[in-house]
Parts: sequence; structure tokens; C-alpha cells
Amino acid sequence: MKELILPVGLIAIIACMLLPLPSFVVDSLLVMNLLFAILLVVSSLYLTNPIRLSSLPTIILLATLYRLALNISTTRKILGSGDAGEMIDLFGQLLMQGEIVVGLVIFLVISLVQFIVIAKGAERVAEVSARFTLDALPGKQMAIDADVRSGLIDLDTAKRKREDLQVESRFYGALDGAMKFVKGDAIAGLVITAVNIVGGFGVGMLVRGMDA
Repeated sequence: MKELILPVGLIAIIACMLLPLPSFVVDSLLVMNLLFAILLVVSSLYLTNPIRLSSLPTIILLATLYRLALNISTTRKILGSGDAGEMIDLFGQLLMQGEIVVGLVIFLVISLVQFIVIAKGAERVAEVSARFTLDALPGKQMAIDADVRSGLIDLDTAKRKREDLQVESRFYGALDGAMKFVKGDAIAGLVITAVNIVGGFGVGMLVRGMDA
């Protein structure tokens, strides 16, 4: 069953991108995305060793694809039917509070923080961590060999330590690649949101005859 989780998840994500979804389904997926993000943050805070969550790069990659699918689905709803669902309407009201200018300014600040501080900062941290891990790998392997020769550890312990080093190097390398993908998702999210704003105003006023 575990082997089916990844392909089934990818198929579901692709289906969300290609097929129009009802509003209640989009709302449910948005709530699931928010809850999953909170769960991932809390789990990361209580990890004593990041290697214990070795599947984190894969989780980040799938979560990024999931958010991208949600962005495409909400764009289709906004531009197609003019109804993005209750969740987006609720967040829009909380953000704007009846003032379009205030809402746009707050959105701009949040977008800059997300892209410049979070996305680029996380990418840089992952890149530096991967570089230092790979640079330190030969020295750590030599230290293990030296401990074996001096009798401080046995062969089984040395084998386990070498396997841990391989897992650590693969983890930080994969995390570096995943964070580059997250940066691309942040850029795509900004572009999609701008399209939603401009396209939503255009469709609402020109096609549906709504007031600004």
C-alpha cells in the first residue's frame, strides 16, 4: 500500500490541474493544505535530528505540486465562474477588510516576505547545508576508518555510521533541489495571483457587468 501513495497522489494532483472542481472540493483541499502546512511546521520544530524525517524533500516536493494544482484550480474557478469558494472569499475579506487599497498593500507585503525572506532564505540555507555536508563527507569517512583502526568502534558500528553519512548527504542534496522547486513555486504563485486579480476584475466588469 505504501508504494501506491506516491503515484496515486501524483495522479490526484494532475487531475486537480486538468479537471474543473466544485467549490466545496476546492474549499476542502485548501483547508487540508493549511492543516498539512501547520502539521509539517510543528513536526519540524520538534525534530532533534533532521535525518529522522528523511522523506522531507519528497514531502516538500509533493506539497509544492499540490499548492500549484490548487492555484490552477482556483484560477479556473475565479475566471470561469466568478466563484472561488468560501475559503478564498473568507481570506479575501480578512485581508482587505472592505478596503481594496489596504488589501493590495498587505498582499504586496506578504508576497515580498514569502518570496524574498522565506523562499530565497530557505533556498540559501539548504544550499549551504548541502555544500558543507558534502565537503565534510570525506573527513567524516576518514574519521570512521581511524576509529576502526584504533579499536574505538567495531565493524558493524562503522558500517552503520557510513550508512548514516550516505543518508545525510542524500538528504541535504535532495533538500537543496526541493527548495529550488519551492522558489519556483513562489514565483509562479505571485504570477498566478496577479493573473487572478487582473483577470478577475476584467471578467467581472467587462463580461459579467459587475462594479469594481
